[in-house]
Amino acid sequence: MFQVDAMSRIPVYEQIVEQMERFVLAGIMRPNDKLPSVRNLSVELAINPNTIQKAYTELDRRGVVCSVPGRGSFVAADAVERIGGSRRMKLNELKELMRELKLAGITYGEVEECFKAVFAENEDSKYEMRGGNISD
Repeated sequence: MFQVDAMSRIPVYEQIVEQMERFVLAGIMRPNDKLPSVRNLSVELAINPNTIQKAYTELDRRGVVCSVPGRGSFVAADAVERIGGSRRMKLNELKELMRELKLAGITYGEVEECFKAVFAENEDSKYEMRGGNISD
């Protein structure tokens, strides 16, 4: 189920894109699954349909979804690989952050505990997210 924070600094269409990518990575949305229609999702979230369309267009541009005229949008067969590849590029950002933390006196043990907590949280949230569903 999509959730939009109207007070966020992140544009609504980007929130939808990020949530869809998380749904795909978590296995909630699988290859060839149909996305909710623009109209239905705009009504459900009380958002302008153009905003939903902008999110779907961006997902299409990233190769996460494929639009089929007259039928709707579907999760692409290689969506997980495409999303994973773009996320792997963030490793350089993480390395730079790690350098900054090291200079600031953060210990390896503190960083390790942080990583363990995040990965444990990630495993817990996968199970929780699979219990939910996305409205059509």
